[in-house]
Amino acid sequence: MVLSELSLSENALTILRNRYLKKNDRGEVIETPEEMFLRVAKAIAEVERLYDNSADVEAVTEKFYNMMVEFRFLPNSPTLMNAGTPLGQLSACFVLPVGDSMEEIFEAVKKTAIIHKTGGGTGFSFSRLRPRNDIVSSTGGVASGPISFMKVFNEATEAVKQGGRRRGANMGILRVDHPDILGFIAAKHQEGELANFNISVAITDRFMEAVKKDEEYELINPRSGKVVGKLRAREVWKKLVEGAWRNGEPGVIFIDIINRFNPVPGAGEIESTNPCGEQPLLPYESCNLGSVNLAKFVHGDMFFLEKGRKATLKEALERIDWDGLRKTVEDAVHFLDNVIDANHFPFPEIEEMTMANRKIGLGVMGFADMLIQLGVPYRSREALDIGSEVMKFIQETARGKSRELGEERGSFPNIEKSIFEPPMRNATVTTIAPTGTISMIADTSSGIEPIFSLVYVKRVLGGKELLYANRYLEEALREMGVYSEALMEKLAGRRTIKDVEELPELVREIFDTTFDISPEQHVRMQAAFQRYVDNAVSKTINMPNEATPEDVEKAYMLAYELNLKGITVYRDGSRKEQVIMVAKENEKRKRAGTISPRSRPLVTKGRTIKMQTEMGSLYVTVNEDEYGLFEVFVHLGKSGSSSMAFTEAIGRLISLALRSGISPKEVIKQLKSIKSSTPVRQEDGEIVFSVPDAIAKALEKYLKGGEQLELLPKKNGKSAVVSPVLLMAGDGKKSEEDSYRDAEICPECGGVMVYTEGCMICRDCGYSKCE
Repeated sequence: MVLSELSLSENALTILRNRYLKKNDRGEVIETPEEMFLRVAKAIAEVERLYDNSADVEAVTEKFYNMMVEFRFLPNSPTLMNAGTPLGQLSACFVLPVGDSMEEIFEAVKKTAIIHKTGGGTGFSFSRLRPRNDIVSSTGGVASGPISFMKVFNEATEAVKQGGRRRGANMGILRVDHPDILGFIAAKHQEGELANFNISVAITDRFMEAVKKDEEYELINPRSGKVVGKLRAREVWKKLVEGAWRNGEPGVIFIDIINRFNPVPGAGEIESTNPCGEQPLLPYESCNLGSVNLAKFVHGDMFFLEKGRKATLKEALERIDWDGLRKTVEDAVHFLDNVIDANHFPFPEIEEMTMANRKIGLGVMGFADMLIQLGVPYRSREALDIGSEVMKFIQETARGKSRELGEERGSFPNIEKSIFEPPMRNATVTTIAPTGTISMIADTSSGIEPIFSLVYVKRVLGGKELLYANRYLEEALREMGVYSEALMEKLAGRRTIKDVEELPELVREIFDTTFDISPEQHVRMQAAFQRYVDNAVSKTINMPNEATPEDVEKAYMLAYELNLKGITVYRDGSRKEQVIMVAKENEKRKRAGTISPRSRPLVTKGRTIKMQTEMGSLYVTVNEDEYGLFEVFVHLGKSGSSSMAFTEAIGRLISLALRSGISPKEVIKQLKSIKSSTPVRQEDGEIVFSVPDAIAKALEKYLKGGEQLELLPKKNGKSAVVSPVLLMAGDGKKSEEDSYRDAEICPECGGVMVYTEGCMICRDCGYSKCE
């Protein structure tokens, strides 16, 4: 075999070591990146023997290996992690049906837990469940409703740690004509509710017509199929829009549009999507995804450096390496079709349905980097046209290869129930999936998204912070003789470079970021790709913090008019925002009462928990009396007197709070996730962000032995009650230096998460729920 040489960025190597390379029982890495890619290539190429005993498996292995190490194509994360291993689960996500009986519901819960254990994500429609307070004839009682059962799925996900590599992710969907729709829309308004779910409302054409005409629409009980009420469509639409404006949820999928493009209508109606929304699937189908790196298919150097100007559409299209792209797309379709046969499915039903339709989803990454090389701003009309032309070419090439494989290996079994004539190997061939982590490995831009930040600060081992710049920006600045460390520091973390006068005008014109793109352009770019995608497109419609609900409404309406299958809106800073409680002008503030802490008995019982922190080993001793948690002693090993004073003070204040009736959960809530400069990974893989965070997590470990139900001595048969204290601080304004303080924090490394491709991704370690 003639194998290409692998070249990795330091960032890519770190991600591979942490998340992808095989480890032994002690957690030590036992394979190189080259060995990982060869493991994957061999496992997927071995499928050739199923169809031809004399197949040249070595040649196919070489083809697949070179395609990956040259970063022209990468499969989704589970394939990289598990191909050629005993687990062998290669799919990123699945859709499971949720029936209306207790047996069906908890069968789905069981299957969910097993799928999450193997590293997959799950999508559900809860629309078959009877509404809350509906009659249950077998017991004479009333139904709990979909939202109550979603909480059961959420807790099951919380309890399962996904194979040590990926955490569980779920999509929960409810039809807009379900009687519980208003409760569903509000289900995630409170921070922390259904934390393991993305939720979306399945919007029907009938509902959209009612919105446009300002009419009522009917609510239908799924148990009986009967109309049980009506709602004014615009009122529901307004609540949907306000929810998305508030924190991005719920999203929407246009379920009738999805089913109009259902390639196998005879096999059933599509009810749900995978967790990030790019893969509408029938019950028990799975995702088999991969992405072509468009940045690899441009001839020559950057156009604007050569010509000193932007490119026209004709010039840009002529620079694309269409022959190279065609070859890679054909090889990628071959690879993904083999993945289906190499896959070890978690349940027979999933294997049967996946094999019957053989859906694959070839997508793209590196689109923004391609545009930069072509000399075309992302926010331009030309960018939309290039997106359409490139995706049309990929779609036609992928379908051509699928027909060729259909002739060689046979069409997918359900082809008679489909919209296709034989031969056709795969019911679908294209999807635009999130590529957050694999695009980091390939050192390219994510999916079809614009670049989030051209220069940013990345935390590395030891707490050091390094500047990372877009490779094309750095190359352009060096070529033009204006590169300097000072300039890079000035650009770091900036949302746009349009106002940086030190930069050449052409650089400012070509290099767009997410924040330079209008919501309308985001939607139109998604539509440009959706036009030539079998499944759907995972993309975030980013909006500035000052965007209004009316802006969200315009984006939603435009998405429907452009035949998008779904849309995800994210208003900058709308998640994890500080909540400031302000009393109404006319409302009198109640003065908080005072209490006396209960006295310490002579004898207490407890245990000491050791945690590792950036300041050394931390010993947290938790004691309790007959009524519950009572006191906490905190000792920091081998530290100076000032550090010891700091930890002793925290311990004394926690003890005072516990003796005064404050719930341990409230103490944990206040201390948890406080960050310092250097997170420390514990032996069990948990990340500790600071000494206060370590104390909170030690208290959590202690409490796992059982809930503390009584915190104060009973008096006259009743527990003492402590009045809450109303605290107000600040003027409600957010400073620039606080921008990261409100951001979502990566659960793996403590880095800042950014919202892109319809999913949160950590740029420090590559953690994402969506891959």
